[in-house]
Amino acid sequence: MEGRDAEIVRFGGGAPRLRTLRRALRSVLVTIAAAVFLFVIGFGIFSIHVSGLNAPVAQRAADAIIVLTGGQARIDTALALLKSGKGKRLLISGVNPMADIDDLQRITGGDKSLFNCCVDIDHAALNTVGNAEESAKWMNAHAFSSVILVTNNYHMPRSLLEMRRSNASAELLPYPVVNTRMDRGEWLTKPDALRVLFTEYTKYLAALARSVLEGDGTRQMATTIATVTVAE
Repeated sequence: MEGRDAEIVRFGGGAPRLRTLRRALRSVLVTIAAAVFLFVIGFGIFSIHVSGLNAPVAQRAADAIIVLTGGQARIDTALALLKSGKGKRLLISGVNPMADIDDLQRITGGDKSLFNCCVDIDHAALNTVGNAEESAKWMNAHAFSSVILVTNNYHMPRSLLEMRRSNASAELLPYPVVNTRMDRGEWLTKPDALRVLFTEYTKYLAALARSVLEGDGTRQMATTIATVTVAE
């Protein structure tokens, strides 16, 4: 009997631990499911939002213009804004170190006199964080307080977030460039568009998380959303 009683005691002592383990496992699974759900919902909201961004119908002038490299259309758009007098100078940020300003002028077919007088290039930036840091240095060097920011629509939220972190006092006027229309939900049926949006969404979340860790993520996110919404 003693051996049998010992078995019962051992089994009974293990049951509470098993129940605790099951509760903990359920909690973990519920947390993971909730996180996945929020991620998917957030991705949908992000994709719908950036797909609806378009260039302002009437862009007001600023002290300067900054374009983040990543496509011919971005630079062409920024040059057109500069030529129309929307800014005093233009910074092309993130230029390949092998290319100089004369190369860019030839590639874009831009006005040589415009390049000579009013265009600067940045070779140091390797990513969006670098773009923001180099842009802030350039703005401070020229005492510019307002700037038109030119980049693709899907890249705009993260670009604004990083720019505000590097230069919180600057007035940023977003000018989204749209290469492919996606405002009617076309991104749902285009694998390449889905891939670009998903990649940008995860990068935006990482940038937002970094802001939260630095203590001003909520303010940064609210200001970014407000700025992009006004631009629409």
